[in-house]
Amino acid sequence: MNRSLKLLAAIAPMIAFAPLAAQNAPVVAVLVFDNGSFGKDKADYDDIGKGIADVLITDLASNPKVRVVDRQRIQNVLAEQNLTKSGAVDGQTAVRLGKLMGACYSIYGTFMRGPNGDGMLTVHTTSNETGQIANAIKVPSKGDDVMALIAEASNQFASKVDVKACAGTAGTSRSGDAPAAQAPAPAAVQQAKSTPAPAASTTQEYAKMLTPAEKKQLESVKLDASTMLIYSRALDAKDHKENAKAKALFKQVVDKAPTFGPAKQAYAALSSGS
Repeated sequence: MNRSLKLLAAIAPMIAFAPLAAQNAPVVAVLVFDNGSFGKDKADYDDIGKGIADVLITDLASNPKVRVVDRQRIQNVLAEQNLTKSGAVDGQTAVRLGKLMGACYSIYGTFMRGPNGDGMLTVHTTSNETGQIANAIKVPSKGDDVMALIAEASNQFASKVDVKACAGTAGTSRSGDAPAAQAPAPAAVQQAKSTPAPAASTTQEYAKMLTPAEKKQLESVKLDASTMLIYSRALDAKDHKENAKAKALFKQVVDKAPTFGPAKQAYAALSSGS
């Protein structure tokens, strides 16, 4: 056997194992973030949660330890459960929604901004199998940089999540995974069958994985609360098919943060009519 064949034989088991590991990674659903700001301007940030959830999904999707449900899928489930207006999610609601999406863990939390401009992000991770809250995260910041809060929360989650506590679920693969074979629904989905909801399915789309360079670029962007608020409102307009409004709002974000990839991509897609 020549040297090349020996090398191929040596790495073949690793190649075979890598897609399987990705397919068996626990599924995470990032739900909503409430506004817990205080001070006379606290109501100004009532709409900021959708943007925070979207960026956290994008950042977490590059963690090979988990698979993250695509934001549009989550938005559809919230709409079907009449939760898009109130946005209120507690532990029980998080478990119910997570089970509908076949997720092992549900994430929700609160964004707080004080009168002096400092921020804080609290993140709750609920096990949808046990109903217990684990890995509570509280990230404070000095200054107005919401992206830094999200990046730190994402990194803390990645370092603390117990990937052995929950088996992977069936579903379509995300970008970078091998095609996943359809498998029986996990216990969480079976338990949720008694809850009528057209969203329940074991086949779903997962958020696209960023390359290491793209992830580094995303986390390097400084995004203040006012810009995140505009981005969040742009996402909401897009969700409601108000494309002209969404395009104008995404353009505002791009003008303020030219290197913020998610806004650039959304603006480009709306500009091309796709």
